[in-house]
Amino acid sequence: MEFLIITGLSGAGKSRAADVLEDLDYYCVDNLPVALMTRFAELCLDTRGRYEKVALVTDIRDREGFGMLLDTIEELRGMDCKVSILYMDADIPTLVRRYKESRRPHPLAEHGMTTEEAVQREEELLAPVRAKADHIVNSSAMTLGMLQNTLFSLFAADGKKRGLDVTVMSFGFKHGIPLDADLVFDARFLPNPFYVENLRPLSGLDRPVAEFVFSYPQTRLFMEKLEELIAFLLPYYVEEGKLTLTIAIGCTGGRHRSVAIASALHNHLTANSVNSVNVNRDIDK
Repeated sequence: MEFLIITGLSGAGKSRAADVLEDLDYYCVDNLPVALMTRFAELCLDTRGRYEKVALVTDIRDREGFGMLLDTIEELRGMDCKVSILYMDADIPTLVRRYKESRRPHPLAEHGMTTEEAVQREEELLAPVRAKADHIVNSSAMTLGMLQNTLFSLFAADGKKRGLDVTVMSFGFKHGIPLDADLVFDARFLPNPFYVENLRPLSGLDRPVAEFVFSYPQTRLFMEKLEELIAFLLPYYVEEGKLTLTIAIGCTGGRHRSVAIASALHNHLTANSVNSVNVNRDIDK
């Protein structure tokens, strides 16, 4: 069983790190008292493989027990657990600014003590743990996306950055714009197969409808520009830490034009190694 101890300075991003690790299939527990770690490990081991990767967040909030962390880690290793330490760090000016913005007191702050003095005190107390850390991540200048990519490179099985999961959704404007759409494109300017009698009962997934929609030069030009725009945007969404993206293509009823366009875009993304799924919300309405 793999145990990852997430610790470090207050305000350096331990909770955010835990959120990222959950996406890597770690079972995460925040602020678990050090005194309970070995008992928690016993419970996990008793499940016989149900919890193979566990991340435990602990820090100076556990004032009485934190000093026993290194000894407890050795106990866990004696239980045949693979244990490593992720230490989240940040410079003092960054931490002071973050506490000022959050308007929360530092856990070590006492009456008459500045936040800077509290952080310095915490650094002193955590120095032995930092010296034993397997990974030290300084979040001072990191965006969420940079933190995600760093943790994925350290803890993902393949060592790769997290990709973006894209949903390409067709919809009908008369049924409302999808609430979870990140990008919305209007295909109502294209000729409508609804007014072609033999195409009306079909949908944009049927070849005759798709051929009708793409027989017009404005459709092909629209697709060309749409593909270029999406190719431009995707790397920046990944850089900013976005994990999912919903691209919504709408027409009047959501059965013909939007379905054909969404299907074509989905196929294009898949052919270019993008994780994409195609959802046709209103195709049967």
